[in-house]
Amino acid sequence: MSNQSYQPQTGDFGYGSSLAADRQRVLRNTYALLALSLIPTVLGAWIGVATGIFATMGPGLSMIVFFAGAFGLMFLIEKTKNSSAGVFALLGFTFFMGLMLSRLLAWTLGFKNGGSLIMMAGGGTAAIFFAMATLATVVKRDLSGLQKFLFVGAVIAMIAGIANVFLQSTGVHLALLVAVLGIFSAFLLVDVKRIVDGGETNYISATLNIYLDLYNVFTALLQLLGIFGGDRE
Repeated sequence: MSNQSYQPQTGDFGYGSSLAADRQRVLRNTYALLALSLIPTVLGAWIGVATGIFATMGPGLSMIVFFAGAFGLMFLIEKTKNSSAGVFALLGFTFFMGLMLSRLLAWTLGFKNGGSLIMMAGGGTAAIFFAMATLATVVKRDLSGLQKFLFVGAVIAMIAGIANVFLQSTGVHLALLVAVLGIFSAFLLVDVKRIVDGGETNYISATLNIYLDLYNVFTALLQLLGIFGGDRE
C-alpha cells in the first residue's frame, strides 16, 4: 500500500466552490421570496381588518377554516415546489395567512397602544430572526436531533392549543404562547442552518418553513405583548 498522501485535484476545488455557491444561491432566493411573501401577508391582513371577515366567526369555526386552508395550500405548495407555480402557491398561502392574522390584529388594535404593540412585535420578530440566522452561520454542530425534538414539541403545542379552545384556560394559553415562542425561535435556527449546510435545496420549501417560523413567533409575541402591555384605558 502506498504511503503517499492524497493530493486534491483541481476539480475537487471546483466542486467545493460550486456546492458553496449553490447553498448561497438557495439562501439568497429564500430571503428574496420571504421578503416578497410579506406583501400578500400585509394585504390579506389589511383586507381582513377592514372587512371584519373573521370578526364574528366563532373560535371553533375559525380553527376549522384555518387548518383546512393552511394545510390545503401547503399541500399545493409541496406539489408545485419545483416549478414557478410553487411561487404563486406560496404567495396565495401567505395571503391566506394574512387574512387569518387579521382577527389577532383587530384584537390588538382595540388597545389604545395597539399600533405600538404591533410594531414592537414586528421588531422583536425581526430581531429574533436576525439573531437565529446569524447563529446558524457560525454553529458547526449538526442540529437534526434538535429538529426532531422541536417537531414533537410543536405537535404537542398544537394539540394543547386545540384542546384549550374548549377549555378556555388562561394559564394554559400563556404557557402555550411562551412554548410556541421558544419552539419556533429555535426552529428558525434549525431551518436556516439546514440551508447553510445544504440540507434544503429547494428555496420554495425553505421559504415556507421560515415563513411559518416567523408567523408563529410574531403571533405568540404579539399576544404576550397584548396580554401584559395592552392599554384599554
